[in-house]
Amino acid sequence: MSGRVCGGGDALSVALSLPVSRLEICHASPYAVARNANAADAFTVADATDRTPLLPNGSEHPRSFGERVRAVVSPENGPTWAHSVRFFFLGTWFNVFLVFVPLSFIAHHLNWDAGLRFLFSFLAILPLAKACWERRPTNAELGDTLAGLLNASFGNAVEIIVGVAALLQGELRIVQTSMLGSILSNLLLVLGCSFLAGGLKFQESNFQVTAAQTSSSLMTLSVITLVIPAAYHASKANESEPFNGGKLTSLAPPNPDDRSLSGLLTISRGTAIILLLMYIAYLYFQLKSHASLFEAEASEDDESHGPEMNAVSAGVALLAVTVITSFCADYLVASIEETAERYSIPKPFIGLILIPIVANAAEHVTSIWMAMKNKMELTIGICVGSSIQIATFVVPLLVIVGWITGHELTLFFANFETIVLFVSVLLVNLLVQDGKSNYMEGLMLVSLYIVIALAFWVS
Repeated sequence: MSGRVCGGGDALSVALSLPVSRLEICHASPYAVARNANAADAFTVADATDRTPLLPNGSEHPRSFGERVRAVVSPENGPTWAHSVRFFFLGTWFNVFLVFVPLSFIAHHLNWDAGLRFLFSFLAILPLAKACWERRPTNAELGDTLAGLLNASFGNAVEIIVGVAALLQGELRIVQTSMLGSILSNLLLVLGCSFLAGGLKFQESNFQVTAAQTSSSLMTLSVITLVIPAAYHASKANESEPFNGGKLTSLAPPNPDDRSLSGLLTISRGTAIILLLMYIAYLYFQLKSHASLFEAEASEDDESHGPEMNAVSAGVALLAVTVITSFCADYLVASIEETAERYSIPKPFIGLILIPIVANAAEHVTSIWMAMKNKMELTIGICVGSSIQIATFVVPLLVIVGWITGHELTLFFANFETIVLFVSVLLVNLLVQDGKSNYMEGLMLVSLYIVIALAFWVS
């Protein structure tokens, strides 16, 4: 007989009324809802209505609207609000940094030293980024398709918020370098540390080759779309000034007065639309048509833990965290210029190295943890998948937002930045094509990231 034995009096009484062959045996978590797909015909209309408390019911046991609201606010088979609030504040050690959230607000409004304003906002975003990552909707709550679409937004919510804040303040170079830095951080630092951590525990780890190669190929396509604007700008610059007076401009942004800017805007905005369509196709490929390629093997540990927050409290928390993050990101961007001048920190280094560390902190920890549990499919999905989201969703989205708000953001990156991104994607493609990883491959990725960081420090 195949089945599951579920805890709880109601679930047991339903199970005892069924034939023995239709029982399922399981060990439910404290808040897991007892489910039995084969016993669906045993439930009445009233039972179905009880599971959708905010919908009016026409059964013979109607409930008042107040009862239906209470069923959502205090679900019988889920975490209580008290447990949800306790988990939100005490569920992770990252929350020790929440003390910097009010300090960030105070420092900004009292106009404290730029270094303190930058530091407090920087540290305040750490727990907020972790909260955005952990409060994302799950497939079990919303289904694969809707959860995948929402994860595409909230998975990189911090990058979007910081990018929009910098865009509205006219810091176009911060937008570009922070997006480039997030891609490099995920591909090199996060993936490298994950390979390194997993390799120190396991001699060799395996992962699904087809899914990894598909993701890497899409990442390569994204890089190519960034090479084209750079090549276009270089050709126009060579036509006007073949030798450019002997000046180095490899790290310089395009001049707004440059006659190539109009062409760059047209190329960038058209490419942004194409990349967004490509990302939608990738979501369909990943969630529907070829979902089996991206499925990771579930372990007993994963199935033993139920949700720690009910759906309503998680939604409220996610909304609150998003709003607070937008303020902290705005304060962070506002302090970059003065901080860079006072402490002699190159602005490209701040955008490419420091800001992505904050935005990717949660992904970094989760990816390493998954690698140490030998779940390389999840690690690849977090690192490469997040890079794909940034390159094909976040960056094009910011270009379109800039188009709407009158900010001339393009996909043109300086020559040095384009080369750095190209060689990084090339190295990742070479390392994942065999479907195996070890600590040496992790060292390669981390070493390249350190070299790139050093280059931008002296830029």
